[in-house]
Amino acid sequence: MSMHVAIIMDGNGRWGARRGRSRTAGHIEGSKAVRAIVEAAARTGIHTLTLYAFSADNWQRPAPEVTALMRLFRRYLMSETQRCVEQSIRISVIGRRDRLGGPLLAAIEQSEQHTRSGTRMHLRIAMDYSARHSILQAAQLAGGAATFEEFTALLDRVNHSAASNNVDLLIRTGGEQRLSDFMLWECAYAELYFTECLWPDFRDEAFAAALAEYARRERRYGRVLSASE
Repeated sequence: MSMHVAIIMDGNGRWGARRGRSRTAGHIEGSKAVRAIVEAAARTGIHTLTLYAFSADNWQRPAPEVTALMRLFRRYLMSETQRCVEQSIRISVIGRRDRLGGPLLAAIEQSEQHTRSGTRMHLRIAMDYSARHSILQAAQLAGGAATFEEFTALLDRVNHSAASNNVDLLIRTGGEQRLSDFMLWECAYAELYFTECLWPDFRDEAFAAALAEYARRERRYGRVLSASE
Protein backbone atom coordinates (compact mmCIF):
# COMPACT_ATOMS: atom_id res chain seq x y z
CA MET A 1 0.00 0.00 0.00
CA SER A 2 1.23 3.51 -0.78
CA MET A 3 1.21 4.54 2.86
CA HIS A 4 3.63 6.51 5.01
CA VAL A 5 3.72 5.58 8.70
CA ALA A 6 5.77 7.64 11.16
CA ILE A 7 6.46 6.54 14.72
CA ILE A 8 7.66 8.47 17.76
CA MET A 9 9.33 5.65 19.68
CA ASP A 10 8.78 6.80 23.26
CA GLY A 11 9.13 4.99 26.57
CA ASN A 12 12.48 3.18 26.46
CA GLY A 13 13.85 4.82 29.59
CA ARG A 14 10.64 4.29 31.57
CA TRP A 15 10.55 0.66 30.43
CA GLY A 16 13.99 0.14 31.99
CA ALA A 17 13.20 2.10 35.17
CA ARG A 18 9.99 0.16 35.85
CA ARG A 19 12.00 -3.05 35.78
CA GLY A 20 14.75 -1.76 38.04
CA ARG A 21 17.13 -1.54 35.11
CA SER A 22 18.96 1.32 33.47
CA ARG A 23 17.58 3.62 30.80
CA THR A 24 20.21 2.20 28.47
CA ALA A 25 18.78 -1.28 29.02
CA GLY A 26 15.44 0.13 27.86
CA HIS A 27 17.04 1.55 24.73
CA ILE A 28 18.65 -1.80 23.96
CA GLU A 29 15.29 -3.54 24.30
CA GLY A 30 13.75 -0.81 22.17
CA SER A 31 16.17 -1.63 19.34
CA LYS A 32 14.66 -5.12 19.24
CA ALA A 33 11.24 -3.56 18.77
CA VAL A 34 12.64 -1.57 15.85
CA ARG A 35 13.61 -4.75 14.05
CA ALA A 36 10.20 -6.31 14.72
CA ILE A 37 8.23 -3.28 13.49
CA VAL A 38 10.40 -2.75 10.41
CA GLU A 39 9.77 -6.34 9.38
CA ALA A 40 6.04 -6.09 10.21
CA ALA A 41 5.71 -2.89 8.16
CA ALA A 42 7.45 -4.49 5.19
CA ARG A 43 5.18 -7.54 5.38
CA THR A 44 2.13 -5.29 5.53
CA GLY A 45 3.19 -3.46 2.39
CA ILE A 46 3.89 -0.05 3.97
CA HIS A 47 5.64 2.16 1.41
CA THR A 48 7.54 4.43 3.84
CA LEU A 49 8.30 4.02 7.54
CA THR A 50 9.91 6.93 9.41
CA LEU A 51 11.18 6.32 12.95
CA TYR A 52 12.07 9.10 15.40
CA ALA A 53 15.29 7.83 16.95
CA PHE A 54 16.97 10.95 18.38
CA SER A 55 15.71 14.54 18.40
CA ALA A 56 17.83 17.67 18.32
CA ASP A 57 16.67 18.33 21.89
CA ASN A 58 17.86 14.91 23.08
CA TRP A 59 21.42 16.25 23.25
CA GLN A 60 20.32 17.74 26.59
CA ARG A 61 20.12 14.28 28.15
CA PRO A 62 22.93 13.03 30.41
CA ALA A 63 26.16 12.52 28.46
CA PRO A 64 26.46 8.77 29.28
CA GLU A 65 22.96 8.14 27.91
CA VAL A 66 23.67 10.10 24.72
CA THR A 67 26.92 8.19 24.20
CA ALA A 68 25.12 4.89 24.69
CA LEU A 69 22.42 5.90 22.20
CA MET A 70 24.99 6.83 19.55
CA ARG A 71 26.78 3.52 19.99
CA LEU A 72 23.50 1.64 19.85
CA PHE A 73 22.43 3.42 16.68
CA ARG A 74 25.74 2.66 14.97
CA ARG A 75 25.50 -0.97 16.08
CA TYR A 76 21.94 -1.17 14.70
CA LEU A 77 23.02 0.10 11.29
CA MET A 78 25.97 -2.27 11.15
CA SER A 79 23.86 -5.29 12.08
CA GLU A 80 20.69 -4.53 10.11
CA THR A 81 22.02 -3.22 6.80
CA GLN A 82 22.53 -6.65 5.27
CA ARG A 83 19.11 -7.77 6.51
CA CYS A 84 17.57 -4.73 4.79
CA VAL A 85 19.48 -5.49 1.58
CA GLU A 86 18.08 -9.03 1.60
CA GLN A 87 14.54 -7.69 2.14
CA SER A 88 14.92 -4.87 -0.43
CA ILE A 89 14.45 -2.16 2.22
CA ARG A 90 16.09 1.17 1.54
CA ILE A 91 17.55 3.05 4.53
CA SER A 92 17.82 6.83 4.78
CA VAL A 93 18.87 8.79 7.85
CA ILE A 94 17.21 12.21 8.05
CA GLY A 95 18.23 15.17 10.17
CA ARG A 96 21.46 17.01 10.88
CA ARG A 97 24.82 15.32 10.38
CA ASP A 98 27.25 18.04 11.43
CA ARG A 99 27.05 17.02 15.12
CA LEU A 100 27.48 13.26 14.64
CA GLY A 101 30.78 11.48 15.20
CA GLY A 102 32.93 10.13 12.38
CA PRO A 103 32.30 6.40 13.01
CA LEU A 104 28.54 6.95 13.10
CA LEU A 105 28.61 9.05 9.93
CA ALA A 106 30.59 6.33 8.19
CA ALA A 107 28.02 3.72 9.25
CA ILE A 108 25.18 5.92 8.00
CA GLU A 109 26.80 6.47 4.61
CA GLN A 110 27.64 2.78 4.24
CA SER A 111 24.11 1.73 5.14
CA GLU A 112 22.54 4.20 2.72
CA GLN A 113 24.90 3.19 -0.04
CA HIS A 114 24.37 -0.55 0.36
CA THR A 115 20.56 -0.31 0.54
CA ARG A 116 19.99 2.37 -2.11
CA SER A 117 18.46 -0.12 -4.57
CA GLY A 118 15.77 -1.30 -2.13
CA THR A 119 12.26 -0.96 -3.55
CA ARG A 120 10.07 -2.92 -1.12
CA MET A 121 10.00 -0.23 1.59
CA HIS A 122 11.76 3.02 2.44
CA LEU A 123 12.97 3.06 6.06
CA ARG A 124 13.79 6.57 7.23
CA ILE A 125 15.44 7.04 10.61
CA ALA A 126 15.32 10.53 12.13
CA MET A 127 18.62 11.26 13.89
CA ASP A 128 19.50 14.64 15.45
CA TYR A 129 16.23 15.74 13.87
CA SER A 130 14.17 18.91 14.37
CA ALA A 131 11.23 19.70 12.09
CA ARG A 132 11.49 23.41 12.83
CA HIS A 133 15.20 23.45 11.99
CA SER A 134 14.54 21.57 8.73
CA ILE A 135 11.74 23.96 7.73
CA LEU A 136 13.92 26.98 8.51
CA GLN A 137 16.78 25.58 6.41
CA ALA A 138 14.46 24.82 3.50
CA ALA A 139 12.95 28.33 3.71
CA GLN A 140 16.42 29.85 3.53
CA LEU A 141 17.23 27.75 0.46
CA ALA A 142 13.92 28.70 -1.17
CA GLY A 143 14.86 32.37 -1.08
CA GLY A 144 11.28 33.47 -0.50
CA ALA A 145 9.67 31.86 -3.56
CA ALA A 146 8.76 28.20 -3.95
CA THR A 147 5.76 26.06 -4.80
CA PHE A 148 4.46 23.49 -2.33
CA GLU A 149 6.19 20.72 -4.29
CA GLU A 150 9.46 22.64 -4.55
CA PHE A 151 9.51 23.41 -0.83
CA THR A 152 8.82 19.74 -0.01
CA ALA A 153 11.75 18.77 -2.23
CA LEU A 154 13.96 21.27 -0.38
CA LEU A 155 12.94 19.69 2.94
CA ASP A 156 14.00 16.29 1.63
CA ARG A 157 17.26 17.87 0.49
CA VAL A 158 18.15 19.36 3.87
CA ASN A 159 17.20 16.06 5.52
CA HIS A 160 19.48 14.04 3.23
CA SER A 161 16.52 11.97 2.07
CA ALA A 162 15.09 10.72 -1.18
CA ALA A 163 11.68 12.09 -2.08
CA SER A 164 9.14 11.35 0.65
CA ASN A 165 5.37 11.50 0.68
CA ASN A 166 3.17 13.05 3.35
CA VAL A 167 2.62 11.07 6.54
CA ASP A 168 -0.66 9.13 6.60
CA LEU A 169 -0.45 7.73 10.13
CA LEU A 170 1.62 9.05 13.03
CA ILE A 171 1.97 6.65 15.96
CA ARG A 172 3.35 7.70 19.34
CA THR A 173 4.04 5.13 22.03
CA GLY A 174 4.57 5.75 25.73
CA GLY A 175 1.36 7.59 26.59
CA GLU A 176 2.40 11.14 25.71
CA GLN A 177 0.25 13.07 23.22
CA ARG A 178 2.42 15.59 21.43
CA LEU A 179 4.44 15.84 18.20
CA SER A 180 7.77 16.81 19.83
CA ASP A 181 9.05 18.72 16.78
CA PHE A 182 8.65 15.69 14.51
CA MET A 183 7.75 16.08 10.82
CA LEU A 184 5.48 19.08 11.31
CA TRP A 185 5.23 19.83 7.59
CA GLU A 186 4.66 16.22 6.51
CA CYS A 187 2.09 15.55 9.25
CA ALA A 188 -0.30 18.35 8.25
CA TYR A 189 -3.12 15.86 7.57
CA ALA A 190 -1.76 12.76 9.30
CA GLU A 191 -4.04 10.63 11.43
CA LEU A 192 -2.68 10.60 14.99
CA TYR A 193 -2.61 7.44 17.10
CA PHE A 194 -1.45 7.50 20.71
CA THR A 195 -0.93 4.42 22.84
CA GLU A 196 0.11 3.83 26.46
CA CYS A 197 2.28 0.93 25.31
CA LEU A 198 5.97 1.66 25.92
CA TRP A 199 8.12 1.30 22.81
CA PRO A 200 10.01 -1.88 23.84
CA ASP A 201 6.64 -3.64 24.20
CA PHE A 202 5.29 -2.36 20.87
CA ARG A 203 5.38 -5.36 18.57
CA ASP A 204 3.35 -6.90 15.71
CA GLU A 205 -0.01 -7.06 17.50
CA ALA A 206 0.18 -3.45 18.71
CA PHE A 207 1.23 -2.28 15.25
CA ALA A 208 -1.66 -4.17 13.66
CA ALA A 209 -4.07 -2.50 16.12
CA ALA A 210 -2.81 0.95 15.07
CA LEU A 211 -3.26 0.11 11.39
CA ALA A 212 -6.76 -1.23 12.07
CA GLU A 213 -7.72 1.99 13.85
CA TYR A 214 -6.37 3.99 10.91
CA ALA A 215 -8.46 1.92 8.48
CA ARG A 216 -11.62 2.83 10.42
CA ARG A 217 -11.04 6.56 10.08
CA GLU A 218 -12.40 8.74 7.28
CA ARG A 219 -9.89 11.18 5.90
CA ARG A 220 -11.44 14.38 4.51
CA TYR A 221 -8.56 16.81 4.00
CA GLY A 222 -10.94 19.68 4.76
CA ARG A 223 -13.56 18.51 2.28
CA VAL A 224 -17.22 17.60 2.84
CA LEU A 225 -17.68 14.09 1.48
CA SER A 226 -21.49 14.09 1.30
CA ALA A 227 -24.38 16.52 1.53
CA SER A 228 -25.42 15.08 4.91
CA GLU A 229 -22.07 15.79 6.58
